[in-house]
Order: sequence, then C-alpha cells, then structure tokens
Amino acid sequence: MSGGSGGGSSAPGRFADYFVICGLDTETGLEPDELSGENFEQTPLRRTFKSKVLARYPENVEWNPFDQDAVGMLCMPKGLAFKTQADSREPQFHSFIITREDGSRTFGFSLTFFEEVTSKQICSAMQTLYHMHNAEYDILHTPPTNDKDSCSSTGDCNGTSVSKLQRFNSYDISRDTLYVSKCICLITPMSFMKACKKVLEQLHQAVTSPQPPPLPLESYIYNILYEVPLPPAGRSLKFSGVYGPIICQRPSTSELPLFDFPVKEVFELLGVENVVQLFTCALLEFQILLYSQHYQRLMTVAETITALMFPFQWQHVYVPILPASLLHFLDAPVPYLMGLHSNGLDDRSKLELPQEANLCFVDVDNHFIELPEDLPQFPNKLEFIQEISEILMAFGIPPEGNLHCSESASKMKSLRACDLVSDKRNGNIAGSPLNSYELLKENETIARLQALVKRTGVSLEKLEVREETSSKKDLKIQCDEEEFKIYQLNIQIREVFANRFTQMFADYEVFVIQPSQDKESWFTNREQMQNFDKASFLSDQPEPYLPFLSRFLETQMFASFIDNKIMCHDEDDKDPVLRVFDSRVDKIRLLNVRTPTLRTSMYQKCTTIDEAEKSIELRLAKIDHTAVHPHLLDMKIGQGKYELGFFPKLQSDVLSTGPASNKWTKRNAPAQWRRKDRQKQHTEHLRLDNDQREKYIQEARNLGSTIRQPKLSNLSPSVIAQTNWKFVEGLLKECRNKTKRMLVEKMGREAVELGHGEVNITGVEENTLIASLCDLLERIWSHGLQVKQGKSALWSHLLHYLENRQRKTTSGSFSTSGILLDSERRKSDTSPAMSPLRISLIQDMRHIQNISEIKTDVGKARAWVRLSMEKKLLSRHLKQLLSDHELTKKLYKRYAFLRCDDEKEQFLYHLLSFNAVDYFCFTNVFTTILIPYHILIVPSKKLGGSMFTANPWICISGELGETGVLQIPRNILEMTFECQNLGKLTTVQIGHDNSGLYAKWLVEYVMVRNEITGHTYKFPCGRWLGKGMDDGSLERILVGELLTSHAEVDERQCRTPPLQQSPSMIRRFVTISPNNKPKLNTGQIQEAIGEAVNGIVKHFHKPEKERGSLTLLLCGESGLVSALEQVFQHGFKSPRLFKNVFIWDFLEKAQTYYETLEQNEMVPEENWQTRARNFCRFVTAINNTPRNIGKDGKFQMLVCLGARDHLLHHWIALLADCPITAQMYEDIALIKDHTLVNSLIRVLQTLQEFNITLEASLVKGIDI
Repeated sequence: MSGGSGGGSSAPGRFADYFVICGLDTETGLEPDELSGENFEQTPLRRTFKSKVLARYPENVEWNPFDQDAVGMLCMPKGLAFKTQADSREPQFHSFIITREDGSRTFGFSLTFFEEVTSKQICSAMQTLYHMHNAEYDILHTPPTNDKDSCSSTGDCNGTSVSKLQRFNSYDISRDTLYVSKCICLITPMSFMKACKKVLEQLHQAVTSPQPPPLPLESYIYNILYEVPLPPAGRSLKFSGVYGPIICQRPSTSELPLFDFPVKEVFELLGVENVVQLFTCALLEFQILLYSQHYQRLMTVAETITALMFPFQWQHVYVPILPASLLHFLDAPVPYLMGLHSNGLDDRSKLELPQEANLCFVDVDNHFIELPEDLPQFPNKLEFIQEISEILMAFGIPPEGNLHCSESASKMKSLRACDLVSDKRNGNIAGSPLNSYELLKENETIARLQALVKRTGVSLEKLEVREETSSKKDLKIQCDEEEFKIYQLNIQIREVFANRFTQMFADYEVFVIQPSQDKESWFTNREQMQNFDKASFLSDQPEPYLPFLSRFLETQMFASFIDNKIMCHDEDDKDPVLRVFDSRVDKIRLLNVRTPTLRTSMYQKCTTIDEAEKSIELRLAKIDHTAVHPHLLDMKIGQGKYELGFFPKLQSDVLSTGPASNKWTKRNAPAQWRRKDRQKQHTEHLRLDNDQREKYIQEARNLGSTIRQPKLSNLSPSVIAQTNWKFVEGLLKECRNKTKRMLVEKMGREAVELGHGEVNITGVEENTLIASLCDLLERIWSHGLQVKQGKSALWSHLLHYLENRQRKTTSGSFSTSGILLDSERRKSDTSPAMSPLRISLIQDMRHIQNISEIKTDVGKARAWVRLSMEKKLLSRHLKQLLSDHELTKKLYKRYAFLRCDDEKEQFLYHLLSFNAVDYFCFTNVFTTILIPYHILIVPSKKLGGSMFTANPWICISGELGETGVLQIPRNILEMTFECQNLGKLTTVQIGHDNSGLYAKWLVEYVMVRNEITGHTYKFPCGRWLGKGMDDGSLERILVGELLTSHAEVDERQCRTPPLQQSPSMIRRFVTISPNNKPKLNTGQIQEAIGEAVNGIVKHFHKPEKERGSLTLLLCGESGLVSALEQVFQHGFKSPRLFKNVFIWDFLEKAQTYYETLEQNEMVPEENWQTRARNFCRFVTAINNTPRNIGKDGKFQMLVCLGARDHLLHHWIALLADCPITAQMYEDIALIKDHTLVNSLIRVLQTLQEFNITLEASLVKGIDI
C-alpha cells in the first residue's frame, strides 16, 4: 500500500533518510545517455546526457541502504537537460518510489531546477557538438530557405513541437548562456509528499532569492535529516522549513493508511467515469500503462489508484515512473502498473507497445483511456459514480474532469474525432464525448451536470450536494484552507471507495477456508490449497455483480488478502490494513443484523466520512509534536558561502553524521522501538523462525509472478536475458496453476481425487477462467515479439501461419490442411455413419473469420481459443502452429517463451489436460451466430426403408432455441442446413405426412452434428412411424445425448445398438413380440423410480448455471417416463399374441370410467372428484392434440404434464383404486400392492417443491 511502512529493519523514526544532489559531473564531462533511447537527429540541446549522484548525506544508513542506480535514474529519469537563456526554466517537482527486491518501499521526492554552467569545458563541448550537428544536417538536408527565424528558440518546458525549422535553436558560446538541470532530493521512509515538496521548494527559494537565507543551508538539511522525527501514528507534527513552518499528519492505526497525493488532480485529469474504469482494470490485474509528460502526474495517478484499492494491494510489477533505459520492461508478460513519460511530441499512435490485448492505456494529459476488451462493469457502477460525483461537486470539481488542466484538450478534439469513428473499442468515452466537451465550454455547474447525466445516466433529482463540513469554524486549522480542502476531499473519496469493499465483502470471513494442518505445511502446499470458497460466495451475490466478482476472486491481490487473513489469527498479529478492514466489516455486520440488507444489490452509501474527516481536523487543529528548530552548526569559517542562483557545495563533515544523542530519541527509544520491533515481527508473519519468515514473505510475494520488481540498474544484455528467463519460468508456472485450477473447478474436488468428474462448474466462473486463460495465451504470444502487429499477438501469428500455408499450397508442395481422424475406420463396418469432420486449424480460423459479430483481433483470438477448447484441440492446434519453426524464428526474439523448447513442450502438455473435460465455452458464448448443422437419419435396414413413400420432416431443439419444422426431401437421409446457434441439443421431433402407399418408417436413430464445434448428438428411436404400426404414431420426440469423440467408441456404437440406450429400445422389443421383454421385478422398478426422481431433485439443487437438460431426466434412458412405464407394464395382462395393448389404452378406459361416474353423479368425496376431473381433462386434451403422436408419445406427454403441475402422485392414487385396474392387471401387479403404491406416491411427492418447466417440443399443441 502506498504509504505503508517503508523502512527495512527498525529505523530510528527519522523523517528523512537521505538528502541527495544529482546533476552534471564536471569531472567526467558530457556523456550521451544512449539507453534513454534519444536519437542523434535531435539538436544537442535536446539530447539527454548522463546525470550523476553528486552528493548524498549521510553516506549510508543501515536500515535503508542507498541504491545509487535507482536514485540516479528516478531523480532524473530523462538524464541531464540543457537550456539557454531563451528557454523557460521553471523548476519541476516529482516524487518516485523505489521498490526493493523484497517488496518494501522507499519514497523519493525531487525538485529539478536549472543552474548556469560555469565550466568552460562543458560550454565549448556543447559548441563543438553544434558544429558537428549542423555540418551533418547540411549534408543530409538541403538547408531550409528561411532558417533565420529559427534562432528564436521556443519555450520547451512542455516539449512544444520541434518543427524542422527550429532544429537550429543553436547555441553560440559568445552570445548564449548555457543552463543545465540539477536536482535536490529527499529519500524518506514514509510518503509525506506535501511536506517534502515544501522543504525542497523552500531550499530552492533560499538559493534563488536575492537575500541569503537566515542560516546556512546545512542547518536546514541537518535539521530535516537528524532532528525531525516521523510523526507517530495518529499524531501531527510541525517543523521548520527555511521560510515557514511545515505540517504533516499521520493517520492512526484504525484509520485508512497514510496517503498524501491529491486525489482531486486524478479526477480533474481523467473524469469520474474513466477513473472508475481504470480502477476496475487495476482490480482485475490487467496490464496498465499510464502515459504523460509530467512525472508527477504519473506518480499521482498510480499512487491514487493503488491507494483506492484498500484493503487490497497491488501484487505485481509497480513502476509508476519507468526510466527510459527500462523500456524493454513493457514486454513483460505479467500484470504491471507502469508510467511512461511522453515527450509531448509523439502521438499515441507512434507508441510501439508489445501487447495490447489486455492492456489498459491511460493518456493522462489528454483525458483519454483505452480499455481492454470485455471489461466487466464494477458492481453498482452508476450509483457509485453518482456518489463520487456528489462529493466532487461539493468541492467544485466537475465530475467529467476539468479539461483545462489537460494541455491538449483542443488538440485531442481534432485528433480523436476521427479515431473514435474508426475504433469502436473506445466506447468507454460513452455516448459522444465531443458533445459533452462542447457543453463544458460554458463551464457552469448546470452544464457540467448535463454532461454528467449524458455520460453516466445519473439522475439530476437525486444529486444532493453535501454542504461543507468545515463551515463549523469552531476549530482553528493550522494549515492553509487550500491544503485542508485537499485533505478533506482525499479522505471523503477514499472512504467512499473503501465502503464499496466493506459492503461487497461484508461476510467474507465465513468463506475463508482455514487450513486443517499447521501453518508450515499449509505454507509449503500453498499453491495447491483453496483458501476461499468461491462458488458459495458467488452463489450469494446479486446476479449483476457476478461478471466482475468472479474475475476478481481469481486475482493475486485477492488471494494474498485471504492468505494474510489465514496467517493472522489473533488481533495482535493482524496486518494493520486487515485490522482496519475487519473492524469496518464488523460494524456493517452489526448494522445488518438490525436491518438485513446484505445480499441485496441495494446500494449502501458511505457513512464513515464525517468521522474520518473529524480525526484529521482534530490533528490539524492541535499539533501534537513540534520538532527542534534549525540552528547554527559548528562549521569552519568561510564555509556555507552564499552565491545567488547556485546550490552550494554542502559541507559533508557536518552532514554525514547525526547528533550523538538527541532528546527525543533517547527518551522514547526503548519502549517505542521495542514495541515497534515486536509489531514488525508480527506483521512479518508470526512465529516462524527468522529464515522461514523471510522465506515466507519472499514466497508470498512471488506467488503470482516469478518476477516482482525490475531491478533499477543500467541493464546489460545478460541482465535482460536473465529477466526474460524469469518471465518464461513465471509464465510456465502460471500456466500450470491455471490449468490445474480450471480442471479442479470443472470436476469438483472430490471427483478429482476419485478420478472421475461429475460436478459441473458455474457458467460465470467458467467464463472467468477461460477469459484468464485467453489473457495468459496473449501474454505468452506477445513475449519477445520482434515487431508488433495488430492488437492480438496470437491472432497475428495465426494469420501469418495461414498466409504461409496458402503460399505453400499454391506452390503445390503439399496440401493436407486437414487431418482425417477416423481414417482407421474399418472397411468391414458398413453401418451408416457421418463422414468425420476434418481436424484443421485453418478451417477453425475460417469459421471465426466468418462470424461477423466479432470485430476485433483480440476478439477473434479469444473466439478461436474457445472453439479449440470446446473441440478439445487447443493443445494440438497450438502445437501445429508452433511447428512452423521458420515462422516462429521470424516473429520472435531468441529469448521469447515460444522459442524456449522445453518450456514450450511443457506448456502444450499442460494444455492437453483440458481434453479431460467437456467445455461448451464457444457454444454458450456466441449465442447469436449462424451454425451449419449436419443431419443423418438412419432407418432400419431390415424392414425395407427404401420403399418408404411419405414426406418426412424434422425439428431440432436445443437449450437456446429450435429450428422449426424442416421438410426432408424424400429418400435423402443426410443433409446440412444453417440456423442460429441452438446451444446444446436436447430433442429431435421427427415425423411424416402419412402420404403414399407405403407410409411406414422404422427409424433406428438420428444423428445431428454441429459443423463448427464438431459436437455430435445421437437421438435413438428404434420405433415405427406410421398408422397401424407399433403405437400408431406419425411423429416422435427423441431425446439426444452427446457422443464422446473417440473414434473407437464411435465404431462400437454404430455396430451394435446397446440394449438400454433409450426407453424406445425396450418398447421395440415389446412391440415386435411382447413376450420376450425384459421383466423387471418390483424392487428394480422401485429403484428405477427412485433414481429418476433423485436425478430431478439433484438437478434443482444445482445452481442455475450448472443444470443439465431436464428433458433427459424426464424422457431419457432412465428418466421418469420410462420408470413409470415400468410401473404400469408390471403385471399388465397382455391378451392374444398378436394384438398389442398399450398403457394409453388402459388410461383411456380409466378416463371413460370416471366420466361415466360423473354423469351418474355417484361421486365420492370432493377431493377425489377434482383429481378425477383433472385426470380426465389432461387425457382428453392430449387425445385432441392435432399432432400425430402415438400412444406411447401420449403417455410421455401425460407424465411430463403431470410432473409440471405436481399431479402425478394424485393420479397414481386414483388409478390404484380404479376398478379398470382390477380388470386389466394381474394380482401380482405393482399397482395393486398398497404398500408399494404408497411408497411410490411418497417418492413422487418430493417433486412438489420444484418448479418444472418443460421444453416447448414436449408439449407442442397442448394448452393446459
């Protein structure tokens, strides 16, 4: 957390650790800085030269070793800059962070100003460079005609455009004064940005003001280094600068952590909408690149976004200011948050970024943000934006951002208007951004509001602007009004953000999975352990939150947060951040006991603002500590001389060591530091001995990415290679963890241990995991790219591959783009089957290219990955793609992941494990696309299918829709048609119009294949369609199942139809000769009923997203219909050998019996009467349906309707007592055995609590 305790081993709480001066080393002269990537076309004044750390005081402190490379790079990230008297030379302040290898942080604050160059050598060196440059320039370019004007150089503080003419803003030693940048810097353990800025500005003022300062500068620097303490937690401190008092205050351990950057600036620069989107990207650990020509802005935005994440902490690479020499870090295939300095000349389009598929690019100066695709909405985003806007408006900040503070607002207009049209991805500037900017011009509050309403849909009526709390002027605030306002706004906005998480995760503790074993063994198996019950947590959340939450729970920051929770049991050793968060959560839980609002998506506004504001106000009104005043030091005479405009060479002897004893250190030290040490050990994670603790912290940091922080040093190729090697290892580890996680989720934990997968994964979560797999693949494919093309590295590689193949095929060397999997199909196997689909990477690409709904490259790559996952070909396809070594060599640098052979092999091997489970991640996501389906109807060979004269039709239904009736041309048994994605297929209705002489058709089964995903469904039938055959049915509803894709299984299934494939098989035997049907005893029948009902109950106990097909449970092989059929078949008297009697005949007789009873008015009790009436109504309705379904089809329909309307158990009771039963059943029949009937009724009653909805195809033509 920014502002978290920085210092390493217990530092004596000093305010600052070092005072540093950087600049031009006159000894070594001008050294061009090649690494910062400046080209030599620039005029010498525009080039960058190496800066050096000229002095630092003290030399070293053991609790924070001085890192010369890092400080040098970050104080002056662009190196030295030269100017002449014609340029503007305003001093610039910026802050920076140094993150050490172990993740601890130190803060730096630097002020860069310009000093006249006094060294003759440097001036003449510059003159020489100019002569050389001009000579070269004359050779390369014919000189422009009007180069006289070009001498008046333009002010280049903000890098105004350097046109060709101004190339000659020359330097003439006789006429011009040369200035060079120098920087003074404080390195501190905590981030008191405002105070440090004042200290440095006052020091600089002392050097430039006409009067010398009251004391030599050494006194003030000595004071800040050795005599000013860090304010204790919850206290404020006042100390003296050169010209005035400086105040800083530190929050107590129960408040939000220290954060001292102005949030206001971020909202002014970006606007609320963009800030919330950027915040969402950071929470989901996308790569984030900030781009600005002000170092301080980069820092402010980065620190603000990470501070607003409280209680979560950014776990990955964090470099808010990326020095020019570290640009290769943008290649990092890990999540990062980096800030890139723009020189103000180049447009965003010139920026070559290695990968943009999951990049969030923020152009800070231009109020513009590019988002990664499919970014989910932050929960309650509109209400959240509204709550933030109300606060901003109370402080007079327009919620849509203040365009006056972004320099190039006007430039942006012209530049972006065309881009917006062409690039649909910037939909984040919602609506038409330019209109709201027009509105801003009038800049009255109401115009602002309208703009806001336009952009965010926030209603105006609800805006209640908070009145200023500081109007209660009873407290005298010690700092100035402006500064207090910044404090107020900061805390209000931070409280609102923190409140979102306390509301969202109010009951997170319930879902933390505490490890069963001791800490150490838990720790060693950390990666395999699930530490949070994600599925249960998500099942409690409101539906709209799921897309965001399911992805957020997968992030490293969430995992670390929960790990922290598990590691800290008792209050004492809780991480401070966790302690604050938990206490807030407890408050909310108490409130919610009284007013249970948890679980609803009701928006709970923040209620903690006033309290938080009050504590800051109190600290500022009454200053707790005042530091020693600066005083004269014991300096040699004649030293500390004042020279206007030059920062003096300080006397190192007085500054290199602090006072031998000092009253505040002596007084508080023992108790204070002992306590501090103890706490430190606690936070460093408890009771493991020191080595283990170190290891633990290191490990915890490395969990997500092998590389956490770039080492800021001048990088040699070998260091770069090693960094990349770490990246490769990190990617492989991440791939291993992801595949494992996805499989475990998919199969359920127990199932994995037992070696089979049953449990299904929720749709949302599956989507999340697949999206994160796509991100990982994009990162792998963009690691070490030679030249970036398009936004998606994976798709561009696929396109290259496609192009290569086409070239080869046309040149005629070979053309086998697809491989036939089933070439081994044995010749003897004559049973009809579909010709197998070719496995072809290129064909799959073409399918994706044909989907017009997918517009972008990133989208195409993701769709292709999803399709390959669903076809279980991902590993195989990628292997084929990478087998083109020439291409890989051409596209990737030597160190790229894809060129590390072992790692690549292992990676493909991990992906292979996905073939163990079925994904429908393509079918379920692209629900509106057109898909070709291939149908094969297999009639029975034995009974003259070829003589069939009627016109058949078919209708296919799936989870997403149905085809409607398709007429099949006669004698054609195989056809392909296109229709909108049906989802997983469930039923096929097949029938014919009974025309012609031989209108009888015995259909074995129907196969339907999705030609894009290759999923094949088999719908067994085995029954006649025809009047007077079987049960006289002209149409049947067949229930399908997905075939597994192994070739051998396929062959078996084609050759011998299994006995118990679907109820129809049994019926077939019945119809051909009723005597040889498999007789089940009553026990087996009861078991079958139990199983069928159990299946339905289980179905409803699963979360909605995971349920399979209910139709299968009702009408499938061991479904409810077939089980009840067994009940009614048991002990059924079959008359003469050739006349078949069906259950439906029995039910019709029962119906006639009840109806005659009604007419004779021999009605027993009321209850019984309604049951009988219901039964008759249903039977009549089914008999009157216009459809030609046979008797068994009618029975099936009755059972389905009875299940839907919870009437089955009534009907069974009714029929058991019916005299017709006595006539048509033998005495041993199940339906006549009272105890068995009663237990059957009890079982069927369990279905009452479920709301069964039937698929349309089951009840077509019936309106009850």
